[in-house]
Amino acid sequence: MVRATGRLFDRRRWSGFVLLAALAPAARAGDGPLILGVPLDFLLFGATLLGVAVFHHHVLKVALGGLAVITGYKLLVTGFRTGDGLPGLAEHMAHEWVLLANLLCLLVGFALLARHFEDSGVPEVLPRLLPANWLGPFVLLLIIWLLSGFLDNIAAALIGGTVAASVFKRRIHVGYLAAIVAASNAGGAGSVIGDTTTTMMWIAGISPLDIAPAYLAAACALLVFGVPASLQQHRYQSVVADLHAARHIDWVRVAIIAFMLLAAIATNVTVNVFFPDAAAHFPFLGVAVWVALLLAVPLRRPEWSLVPEALRGSLFLLALVVCASMMPVEKLPPASWQTTLGLGFVSSVFDNIPLTALALKQGGYDWAFLAFAVGFGGSMLWFGSSAGVALANLFPEARSAGRWLLHGWHVPLGYVGGFCAMLWLTGWAPESGPAASPGGEPAAAGEPAR
Repeated sequence: MVRATGRLFDRRRWSGFVLLAALAPAARAGDGPLILGVPLDFLLFGATLLGVAVFHHHVLKVALGGLAVITGYKLLVTGFRTGDGLPGLAEHMAHEWVLLANLLCLLVGFALLARHFEDSGVPEVLPRLLPANWLGPFVLLLIIWLLSGFLDNIAAALIGGTVAASVFKRRIHVGYLAAIVAASNAGGAGSVIGDTTTTMMWIAGISPLDIAPAYLAAACALLVFGVPASLQQHRYQSVVADLHAARHIDWVRVAIIAFMLLAAIATNVTVNVFFPDAAAHFPFLGVAVWVALLLAVPLRRPEWSLVPEALRGSLFLLALVVCASMMPVEKLPPASWQTTLGLGFVSSVFDNIPLTALALKQGGYDWAFLAFAVGFGGSMLWFGSSAGVALANLFPEARSAGRWLLHGWHVPLGYVGGFCAMLWLTGWAPESGPAASPGGEPAAAGEPAR
């Protein structure tokens, strides 16, 4: 079994390297040495990701070590897009700090929200509402999918994971954990407030109606990965409806959860609609979640003991995001459905924020296809999206790229199936005008990296 997992992982990882290599000719090749035509920056980042996948019990050390090596290389050899040396690094981090601060606040804040939800008593009641057969796990995935259309994907994944821990008595198949992340990422693909990348498109002037067809691909993907994942979970552990469980619901905690979620949604919509220029200068979304959390402390005290572990998981993701932001990708291949399909796979190992920004500058894309590709693609690896990292903090057994790929085989199948279904139903219809954001990089209102 170990050897089989290793072979599967090798094929999957090499496919990621090939896709990254495809982007390499557009990089600033003159800034540093090339190895087989690939800038050394990419190889260092690839080695970091490989280390994360292999040494999954030491992911934070590997990520921080990779960040240190890449930062040192950029300081001493190539410099940054914003300049050379320490001034260039400082300006680069000044550009990235809003995204990083939002990620940190959301990952830690929603970990505390998930514990509020777990202690509210609602998860103990839900098993009575879910079907007892394999449709029970599928209905839960559908709920997560629907929540993510208007809710942050981290919150959707953590709420789904918390419910799953209750209804399955914490016996959750790794394939189903991958499906929870996939459902949370797919659900926001067609909504301009459901994912950072779609919000970026909206701010850049793309109509929400142009992005909405991504829900066709997302719905097809849900069927493709949701059915086998639900069967996996039902065979591993079916829904357990404990008729003797306490029926008491702590409505104060339910109100706190609703308050935090409404604060996040209201902030996201308000900033993006009325103050889009301010979004790049302050972490509004993360601060809103923490203000709501702290205001509710007199009513119910959060489980502060969760903060250290949540911080460790957050620092891991932040390290990878910073590494990805330093990669010298200045241009994407010509826009086509084939390129867009490939970007989804690249998104599983590469931050989708710069990919989306580059696509918006370049133009010529069918934005619904791009929204689905970069939004859903990160589900294919546990560290490929912020939702996956957050869920892995709750379920450490998910921190194995080999197991994720072996048992979550239906997620990449769902990606390809959803993409092809939309291609067949709607066809590739790229914009005919200039790039959506010719003047500069669009900025999201501070949602998470994926």
